[in-house]
Amino acid sequence: MKTLQRRKANKNILPFTVKNMRQLQHSYMPFIQNGGLFIETDKVHKMGDAFFLLLTLLDDAEQIPLAVKVVWLAGKEVKAPHKQGIGVQFTDPENPARNKIETYLTGLLSSPTATATM
Repeated sequence: MKTLQRRKANKNILPFTVKNMRQLQHSYMPFIQNGGLFIETDKVHKMGDAFFLLLTLLDDAEQIPLAVKVVWLAGKEVKAPHKQGIGVQFTDPENPARNKIETYLTGLLSSPTATATM
């Protein structure tokens, strides 16, 4: 895993909780190498920004720390039904989140249901 430079206290740490299966299906980006998530946010990010995501999935009590980088931007000008936010790529190919997410979404990844990004 790459070492991330610390800019300001907690600026490079973002907690993100996925509360239900619909949100997980809506947010997951399987087409991104190593997997990724779309996170609704109004905070300003730039392409390539790297930080740590503290991911909580559904009812799991444990947070999964993930090194991520911004690979998708949806600014405030984005039109409904889409939301403002960022898409992040999991930078560690060995991260535990991708397999866990894809296990939760078994049978739903090929669903025609609209997602946050497509």
